[in-house]
Amino acid sequence: MQKRYVAIWFRHLLTDWLILRRPELREIPFVLTVKDHNRLLITAANSRAENQGIFPGMPAADAKALVPVLELIDEIPGKRARLLRSLGEWCIRYTPYIAVDAPDGLLLDISGCAHLWGGELPYLKEIVKRLRSKGYDVRAAMADTVGTAWGIARFGKVSPVIGNNAQAEALMPLPPAALRLDPSILERLRKLGLRTISSFISMPRPVLRRRFGQDLIRRLDQALNNEEEYIQPIHILDPYHERLPCLEPIRTAVGIEIAVQKLLEILCLRLQKEGKGIRTAIFKGYRLDGKVVQMGIGTNRASHNTDHLFKLFALKIATFEPALGIELFTLDAPKVEDVQPGQETLWAEDAGLEDIALAELLDRLAGKVGADAIRRYLPAEHYWPERSIRATSSIRERAPVKWRTDKSRPVQLLTKPELIEVTAPIPDYPPMLFRYKGKVHQIKKADGPERIEREWWLEKGQHRDYYQVEDENGRRYWLFRSGHYNAEGANEWFIHGFFA
Repeated sequence: MQKRYVAIWFRHLLTDWLILRRPELREIPFVLTVKDHNRLLITAANSRAENQGIFPGMPAADAKALVPVLELIDEIPGKRARLLRSLGEWCIRYTPYIAVDAPDGLLLDISGCAHLWGGELPYLKEIVKRLRSKGYDVRAAMADTVGTAWGIARFGKVSPVIGNNAQAEALMPLPPAALRLDPSILERLRKLGLRTISSFISMPRPVLRRRFGQDLIRRLDQALNNEEEYIQPIHILDPYHERLPCLEPIRTAVGIEIAVQKLLEILCLRLQKEGKGIRTAIFKGYRLDGKVVQMGIGTNRASHNTDHLFKLFALKIATFEPALGIELFTLDAPKVEDVQPGQETLWAEDAGLEDIALAELLDRLAGKVGADAIRRYLPAEHYWPERSIRATSSIRERAPVKWRTDKSRPVQLLTKPELIEVTAPIPDYPPMLFRYKGKVHQIKKADGPERIEREWWLEKGQHRDYYQVEDENGRRYWLFRSGHYNAEGANEWFIHGFFA
């Protein structure tokens, strides 16, 4: 595929942004300044200030003497970079590959995208028109290379769309600055009278390298497509990414459902061919007002079942706000896994955790109550209760050991035992009553003690004597006394769990 690039130049990036927030500045000359040692330097000037001879880099005191009514405004540190990134994210509706071109531009790899807008010229006009409608003074150009597009956007005076393999002809009348050269190189070219690219483009390369260095050769080769130039996108796309542009803005739930369905069908068909399935997926909508809305789903096991995945998204469509309309939908699958083919059996058998229907049920429950509300635990090879279980996030993970069944254990174990007040008759007897959270529980039945020693190879401390007790209301608890019985009454009792 023929590579095509668009370079966008924001001529007054920061001042345009400031005018959008303070419309009264539109009619007056103003500049942005930063403090440099003991003076103020101008970093940006609006068009009215530029028309009166004010330019970035000029000391603010000189500018004020030239234009007494000039207003000085402090520049917000880091605002330029954040604004460029925000504008780049907005432009993702036109292409997924967008790079920030500091300090005042964007670079777009638009290969294979322009036909969606009826051709390259309508595509470029659409981008420029939309950005200008938002209040930004922009110029843009399209070419086979980043270098040519960059130079035409800033210095070109002909058509902004340069045809395939026509970059050399387009560069000829431009000044050397169109090649993105260092100021020192530009100064040497000026002193030698080389004021256009055509005046040195045909010179022997050894001569150019000897006089101006390798950087000029590299920039020239990049602009002429003799050397590959790569851009670093704002967002690295997931390998499993699908896009659905809209001819008209979508504002209805039905339209959103259709978009989800179509993108899932495309992505799941690809995953099915590769033997993979979705574990997490993110559906995004790029709105007309520049904001991005999204919703995500997760599955307990890899799935490329379109119907099941659509049901998970359908639970969240009501919260997906289209506002004035959505013009681009995307679907990303940042986490995929291999799908294990189900084994056919000649008789009905309980598949347990391998049952796909169980995994799909858990997915739907997670979509309604949240994934954090569903937990699965596996046994761990420890005697100490706090370490005898561990949480797992996968439904397919196998337990390394079997659950202990020779001793009764509570269905709910407190993360940390809580101190209680207990009345016990004599050593090794169960307590008669205990007070927990201000309430007194009379014990009617009890079993124990069961002594559990600390794992000395992990930590030191006292053993525990556990009792299973039942109160007057039939509720069952797991209590323990820490250490041996103390006749002086300084015994510490704790509640550690609750039985069903």
